[in-house]
Amino acid sequence: MQIIETERLILRPFREGDAADLFAYLRAPTATCFLSLKLADLAEAEAEVKKRALDEGSVAICLKQTGQVIGDLFGGGAGEEEDGTTSVGWNLNPQFGGQGYAFEAAKALLDHLFRVKGYRRVYAYVEEHNTPSQRLCEKLGMRREGVFVEFISFTRDEDGNPIYENTMQYAILRREWISAATAKFGNHRA
Repeated sequence: MQIIETERLILRPFREGDAADLFAYLRAPTATCFLSLKLADLAEAEAEVKKRALDEGSVAICLKQTGQVIGDLFGGGAGEEEDGTTSVGWNLNPQFGGQGYAFEAAKALLDHLFRVKGYRRVYAYVEEHNTPSQRLCEKLGMRREGVFVEFISFTRDEDGNPIYENTMQYAILRREWISAATAKFGNHRA
């Protein structure tokens, strides 16, 4: 993935030195969909950074002023494309929530996927209880296409039975993205 700069952020591949920042938010993931990524210690974080560094669809969200990794995005990785379609997602360190960083990063990623990578359609899965991600999808211009009832389980109850979550699918087409960007910003990029 090429490096993308926004007003306050740099989106780039993961690299050596990112482990402590990644561990800061993956030692206790807040969204249930990221529980399987929970890291036990810094050594696991270092191994995860090495893995992500090789994945072109894994993107570190960094503060432009300090270089600190404050979250990550995924989308458009090798082998992900099916008929011009890719899934996207985001995970932000909760310490940096509520400041517009997730929107700034996701908007830049979607623009890159549509304009540079040429994707036709981008979609995201969001659990029903994850209202911040739902709002983010809607702010990005994505439409809610449906709800998958009891779609997936990330946790278990006290008896060990899976707790299934309802999951929503949001999506946007390239022509919708370009049209909205043109309406808002003229011929300039979103």
